[in-house]
Amino acid sequence: MKKITFFSILLIFSCEDSLDQDQSSNLVFVASEGTYGNSDGSIAVFSENEKIQTIDAVGDVVQSLLVDGNNLFVIVNNSHLIKRYSITETGLSLPGIEIETDNSSPREMVIVNDKLYFTNWNSRDVKVLDLITFSVSSTISIDGTPEDIVTDGDFLWVSIPQLELYDGNNGSSVVKIDLDSEEIIETYDVGRGPEHMLIQDNTLWISRTFYASDWSSTYYGSSKLDLISGEVTTINYGLGLVCGGNVLKMNNEVYRTVNGGVAPLDAALELNISGKIGSYQNLYSASSMSDNLYLGTSDYVAPDTVNIHNNLGELKSTLVVGVLPGDFATWESD
Repeated sequence: MKKITFFSILLIFSCEDSLDQDQSSNLVFVASEGTYGNSDGSIAVFSENEKIQTIDAVGDVVQSLLVDGNNLFVIVNNSHLIKRYSITETGLSLPGIEIETDNSSPREMVIVNDKLYFTNWNSRDVKVLDLITFSVSSTISIDGTPEDIVTDGDFLWVSIPQLELYDGNNGSSVVKIDLDSEEIIETYDVGRGPEHMLIQDNTLWISRTFYASDWSSTYYGSSKLDLISGEVTTINYGLGLVCGGNVLKMNNEVYRTVNGGVAPLDAALELNISGKIGSYQNLYSASSMSDNLYLGTSDYVAPDTVNIHNNLGELKSTLVVGVLPGDFATWESD
């Protein structure tokens, strides 16, 4: 690989293409983080629950995926890269392109109007990637280490679980960023350890995770922010009740990970355990797409699995993937 300039585009020659030529118009992408420090993160591509392509050696910690039109964007956290692949009905076209982020430790991303906004731990900011030139056009400084980022098309909301790296999630803020000025216009205290977020019906739903000072215990909570009034509601759950930190929408309800599955949250942020879907001892991630629930499980040794449930909670199939399946995306042809 030849580096051209800072934040330059690089051709990817090292990925292995194991493409099956069966045609499909609906694809599911699974990002497996891989083992930290080993650059063995991977992407698996499925059509009708059949694996048609695997891209190995994507990098060190494949953090997040985002489909935009006929492109798949991939953040590789510890390789400090963003990769973009073109999507066809038979999978991802290789080699794709690669954008360096200058050791920024990128995390999560959203796209609005030909700009990709992504959070960064090391550089403590949100960077703005111009999708026409594939260069970083600006940065938005954050007081802390930002994690998740979501948008309604007019504003960005960014969670800040840490004030300093690995401080036990002592941060408690979500910031609102104006897309026109690219400035923080509001800061909300939503409780300690805000991480994953979801916008639903003018409400920002937030999962929270934080730790004891000696890391001996893990605590969980949820919060919600009324995007009209600015009112914040928070709740902390009992020690050991919840495990994991994803929020997702399914059946027109908001669900949160709990006890190896996901359960609906009511208006007071209480968990409806009777409505829980899934019960996996080693649940690692959760996402909902196209009326399906994807529950990634891991023993921290490849291969790992993703269990797909329908919106009734019934198990439909199990996908075999790389180690630590952490994010998912879907694509449908025009």
